[in-house]
Amino acid sequence: MTHVSALPVLLVDDEPQVLHSASIVLRTSGIAHVITIDDSRAVLPLLAEQEVGVLVLDLTMPHIPGHTLLEQVAEDYPDIPIILMTATNDLETAVQCMQTGATDCLVKPVEENRLVSSVKRALEIRMLRAEVLSLKDRLLTDTPPQPEAFAEIITQSRAMVAIFRYIEAIAPSPQPVLITGETGTGKELVARALHRLSARPGELVAVNVAGLDDTMFSDTLFGHTRGAFTGAERVRDGLITTTAEGTLFLDEIGDLTVPSQVKLLRLLQDGTFYPLGADRPRQSRARIVCATNAEVTQQVSAGTFRKDLYYRLRTHHLHLPPLRARTGDLPLLVQSFVDKAARVLGKEAPTVPLALYQLLNTYSFPGNVRELEALVFDAVARHQGAVLSLHSFKEVLGDTPPFAVAAPPVKPPAALMASFPERLPTLKEAEDALIEALMVDRIHEIGAIARGCLEDPDPWRALAGFFEKALALQATDRGLKDILWTSGHGKEQVVHARRAIAGPVAKLVQRAVEAGVVRADIGTSDVPLINYMLNFIIDFTRDVEPDLYKRYLAIVLDGLKPRDDVAPLPVKPLSVRQFQDIVAKT
Repeated sequence: MTHVSALPVLLVDDEPQVLHSASIVLRTSGIAHVITIDDSRAVLPLLAEQEVGVLVLDLTMPHIPGHTLLEQVAEDYPDIPIILMTATNDLETAVQCMQTGATDCLVKPVEENRLVSSVKRALEIRMLRAEVLSLKDRLLTDTPPQPEAFAEIITQSRAMVAIFRYIEAIAPSPQPVLITGETGTGKELVARALHRLSARPGELVAVNVAGLDDTMFSDTLFGHTRGAFTGAERVRDGLITTTAEGTLFLDEIGDLTVPSQVKLLRLLQDGTFYPLGADRPRQSRARIVCATNAEVTQQVSAGTFRKDLYYRLRTHHLHLPPLRARTGDLPLLVQSFVDKAARVLGKEAPTVPLALYQLLNTYSFPGNVRELEALVFDAVARHQGAVLSLHSFKEVLGDTPPFAVAAPPVKPPAALMASFPERLPTLKEAEDALIEALMVDRIHEIGAIARGCLEDPDPWRALAGFFEKALALQATDRGLKDILWTSGHGKEQVVHARRAIAGPVAKLVQRAVEAGVVRADIGTSDVPLINYMLNFIIDFTRDVEPDLYKRYLAIVLDGLKPRDDVAPLPVKPLSVRQFQDIVAKT
């Protein structure tokens, strides 16, 4: 199916001179594909064979009158916007036509600007309708994205797959796209995937506009004429002309100067631009895709970024999540980068140790995927043995406790039947599998809370913030105990998930103890929340880090009490029997 932006505009009038002048006006305004018909009897046969974007129809014609055609087209082709032209300035006639299905009514002789704006508005309405239907198809159904278009983006994140579906829905649209996200999240890769899916005939042309002053920006994008400035000895086409009907990718758009923002706004609104030294506008058919790692809304509030340009750019908006929000992608990314670095360096790909994932799970990655790739490349370049060394990673990431292990991919409930290939599961088996999957999801949410709280430099505020957010997630302390420690024993996925988040949780308590925020003392409380955390840490660090296990065992034995100048943490020591049971297990 042809996209709306590529569909022609159909002009129907029994006066050839009106058709000729109207088609010239539309073509010079950037609407390249225009079909003219001077016999109203040919309209319906043409619509039966060919799609059109907009129908511009004269009301008074021989053979089949305009109002008759309006009724037939509105009934048989309700998705085609219809603009009527009439020589009589009659309000009642206009109202009747609008009620029948016309989107606009123009009085002859029609002003050029009025005709162009009416046709463009009708095309935009049609495009919006088509995009809504496409979004319904992509987002409200389980239609899988086209994997070949996103081959460069390595992920299994649900958030990224949702973004892929949205990209598929908006890819054919000629409207601008704004891609936001932290540095290194893959904004240019997303722009390339968007261009591939759009099937536009031109190329993707990328340019970084950061640091370009107004003159350099205009010359780079719009080009110049001969003699436009000193040294301009010949005509030079800008990137917009080079892009033709392709995609122009403007990176770091948040750093664009205000005068350049005005010129970009005109390009987006009218599709016109002026080369330096030219006094006649030129038309652009390129699609504009912009990207920035800046907070554009804050720039708009501060007055450094034009509000009208911002709203024009974000017709379609993609926000890419940081790597710390998709830690489940770490094993895939690391292995891919190791293989890539080995190929580039002509080495044998080393084995990735499990401890590397434990180390990376507690790092916030301010440089995101780009930083991870650089770390892996450096480690592969320096390694000598068969197993990848952690030394170069520790130099950059610091000494992080290596007790969190990477969790295996969680089986979603949709894959339940795959667990029982030879028979249907019983109700009990289905219930257990669904509960296990939900528990794993909730454990990973708690782990994300812990990793986020670790970024707070204040140990007390980080620990208290974790308890507050984790309790809000699980509603009660008993619910938090069940999800982290009591329920799900023997379930492989649950055990792996708990091991994966044990490191960040343990780090929170460890920082609080080492900073003196909480001290060894016997305390009592009706809500033994600290004990749940400590028992959870002990259970899932005993085999991974014995020294750490002994340290936390001592903390549990002594009990914990907060300092006097802050609100108390809920504390309760273990009973003698509980302690004896723990000692017996060692």
